[in-house]
Amino acid sequence: MTVDKITKEATSKMRGLGILVLLVAVIALALIFEPDGGFVGTWWSLVPPFVAIVLALITKEVYSSLFVGIVLGALFLSNFNLEMTVVNATAGFAQSVGDVDNAGILVFLVVLGVIGVLLFKSGGSKAYGEWALKHIKSRRGAQFATFLLGVCIFVDDYFNCLTVGSVMRPLTDKFNISRAKLAYLIDSTAAPICIIAPVSSWAAAVASSLGNTTLPAGMNAMDVFIQCIPYNFYALFTIVMVVCICFMDVDFGPMKKHEDNAKNGDLYTTPDRPYENVTDNTTYDCEGRVVDLVLPIVLLIISCVVSLLYTGGFFNGAGIRDAFANASASTGLAMGSIVALLMIIAYFIVRKAAAFPVLLDTLPQGFRNMVSAILILIFAWTLCAMTNSLDASSFVSNALDDAGSLKNMLPAIFMIIACFIAFATGTSWGTMGILIPIVVPVFESNPDLLIIGIAASMAGAVFGDHCSPISDTTIMSSAGAECSHVNHVSTQAPYAILVASVCFVFYIIAGFWNSYIVTLLGIVAMVAILYVIKIINANKGGACA
Repeated sequence: MTVDKITKEATSKMRGLGILVLLVAVIALALIFEPDGGFVGTWWSLVPPFVAIVLALITKEVYSSLFVGIVLGALFLSNFNLEMTVVNATAGFAQSVGDVDNAGILVFLVVLGVIGVLLFKSGGSKAYGEWALKHIKSRRGAQFATFLLGVCIFVDDYFNCLTVGSVMRPLTDKFNISRAKLAYLIDSTAAPICIIAPVSSWAAAVASSLGNTTLPAGMNAMDVFIQCIPYNFYALFTIVMVVCICFMDVDFGPMKKHEDNAKNGDLYTTPDRPYENVTDNTTYDCEGRVVDLVLPIVLLIISCVVSLLYTGGFFNGAGIRDAFANASASTGLAMGSIVALLMIIAYFIVRKAAAFPVLLDTLPQGFRNMVSAILILIFAWTLCAMTNSLDASSFVSNALDDAGSLKNMLPAIFMIIACFIAFATGTSWGTMGILIPIVVPVFESNPDLLIIGIAASMAGAVFGDHCSPISDTTIMSSAGAECSHVNHVSTQAPYAILVASVCFVFYIIAGFWNSYIVTLLGIVAMVAILYVIKIINANKGGACA
């Protein structure tokens, strides 16, 4: 047995012991200090999600942490009646999987995975990369082309990561762009893009979390999501930062060292370069064309938009805005993605991209690619159901009912909480599933602050997911760029923290001044800060050429 294997086994045992000790300690305290009226509606209702966060920090593993939170919630809900605990936990999982809206989101995820595999097998992704190699002539152009491809693939972050890295890696290598920078570009055009795209798996996930709450009269889940877009500062400021970095050629922190070395031919910088000698052994069933990448994505977008409008009553006389406001995100996205998949398969059959049995083989492959996202969603939904059953939202709302002017500070506070939860668990969706049901009742009497609060929670969730070393998208971005995961996390963190710091300041301002002007001022501040960093680099003799 090797030393590494022994170390891993010892670490695994320590993590297991940590889970057991923490769980026993919480249960013991709960039994000793159990409230007379039970745990529902008390501060104990917040303990299950809190324990899930702490366990994620200890174990660096999301699924078991969320599961323990679910079990603890079921114990509290049943007042430690073991039989009812099993019933409550089972009912929570059954409700999460059996809910019609949740099932629609799961279908959408699976179809996205299938379409992603189809694009690879058709050679469309490869063709786009070859086209880019012929037409792009500079480092700035290569970085911006990577950004643009990430923006175009906005329907799902997994889909994004699976495509952008493999397509753009040869191009960024050609122009001596470090693998760390490529990983950052991939990661920054995944979740930050998807969280502001109404036609995306993220929109469906947010709408699902909102659907589990009681929104103020006249407000619809999809309408709330759209209203949150201008206030989703982290996503917007990250996009601004990426564009500025592309054209201003400004870098700082560990990333600057990686980029300086890359300009001299070293794409990796550190001794840890696990992908240095990896060759592309991907096989394609036919000679792909750029249209084989572009057309399926266009078909998917159009089909999903039309389906959303259909579920919102557009074809029965409703206006476009009303149709989007009343649309069923899960039903529309599921329906649209299935129709798009059928059209894409038909297109590839006509194109003779592959035999029909080969195309059918993409179904299980696509499902496997999305298993991680599906598990996270189901666990997060179930933990959210337990938190709702324990009436955590009412406890938080009552605790803050007399907060007065503090309520104007709450969006910024919720952002920080979301940052912590998402960083600890590595999942934005789980974070939003935990926080949104708490945020909504806090601001139910103030619709303007409700939008700011939800947007702040979404922004914090994306930040935590963006820089967490255990985040799926962070890991997939490292793999897509063929970059050391440690390098990606360490070089991206200063960039993400800078954006999050600016966001925090402007969420404080937005809490007192609800206006789109705040968003514009934040964008100006982001550009100004990057320009100052560029000047500082130049004065140090490290001008970015």
